[in-house]
Amino acid sequence: MGFIWGLVKFIGVIVGIIFVTIGLTLFASQFADGPWAMISGGPFKTGEEIRTEPDWSFVKDLQEVEFQLVSTGTSRTTWIMEHEGRVFIPSAYMNSTVGKIWKQWPAKAEAAGRMLLRIDGKIYARHLKRVMSDPDLKYVLDEITRKYAAQFGGSAVPVSEVESGNLWIFELLPPRAA
Repeated sequence: MGFIWGLVKFIGVIVGIIFVTIGLTLFASQFADGPWAMISGGPFKTGEEIRTEPDWSFVKDLQEVEFQLVSTGTSRTTWIMEHEGRVFIPSAYMNSTVGKIWKQWPAKAEAAGRMLLRIDGKIYARHLKRVMSDPDLKYVLDEITRKYAAQFGGSAVPVSEVESGNLWIFELLPPRAA
């Protein structure tokens, strides 16, 4: 019995250390200059602000970028797609239990929209607009499939994912005039 009780106490200490470490990491990330991989971060503190509209074709083969919602001051890492000079970011699994708990940023983005996009140390002010219907939507989804198919089993992303609300697509537009 003594051995079992000692093992239970040891496992309890290990679990406690893990929870404290996760908690401290999440707390510290709020003060970070951007996200830490999958962990959302604080507002951007570094980067060169770009005020001209770029040729977005340079993001065609980028896998991930960082963005910050201005209204919340939080930043995260996301995928990015480009189609004919237009740029988009997705948020998947919105109808899942995990998505409903973990993904709060899309609703905030839809409500406020102002964001900063950071790519290779350059910051672009943008406005997020949710796309639910668009003549180019199929091509944007084809771009998700081309770049990220391995992450979701290699199958094409159907438009029905957007129509059902499971996949939210945001277009990154030039900032609105104040």
